[in-house]
Formats: sequence, structure tokens, C-alpha cells
Amino acid sequence: MSSPEITPEVVSHLANLARIALTPAEVQKLTGELGVIVESVAKVTEVATPDVPATSHPIPLGTVTRPDVVGPTLTTEQALSGAPEHELGQFKVSSILGEEQ
Repeated sequence: MSSPEITPEVVSHLANLARIALTPAEVQKLTGELGVIVESVAKVTEVATPDVPATSHPIPLGTVTRPDVVGPTLTTEQALSGAPEHELGQFKVSSILGEEQ
């Protein structure tokens, strides 16, 4: 499988489609960089055979959450002890919309 050659014209065309203004120096630099990327993908494609499973991560990922276990909690009095204002067992804060509800 041959990959398309990355030329300055191809890079300029892609930049134009993406509405990205590139200087001639940037076009030359990106031509080389994109060429290396295309070659690297081609090498991976050569060794990717049906007996090699596709992976998105080198290490299998599992759940990253801990079990939901109830632990020690504060009493209402403890939680409200540091609050500047509280009323009826709740934190009292000023209205942010400029009107009381």
C-alpha cells in the first residue's frame, strides 16, 4: 500500500481548506513533519495483522473509581459551626440574582 506523497502544494491546499495562514517557511517545515508522520503510519500498517489485536492504550484500563462506602460524617452542628450565617440547620447565603425567592 503506497501512501500519498506530502508535497508543499498538498500542505498549502490543506492549510487553505482549514483556513490556516502559513508562511512559506511553515509550509516547508510542515511538509517534512507530515511526511514523517505518514511514513510512520505506513510502517505501523505493515505490521498490523489480523492476529494483532487493536489497542487504544498499552495497559488495559479498568474502573478508576473507588467503592461508594459511607464513612464518618459531620453532624449538622459541626458543619455549621464555621459558617458566618446559618438558619434552620442550613447555610445562609446572599442572593446572587438580586432578588429574594
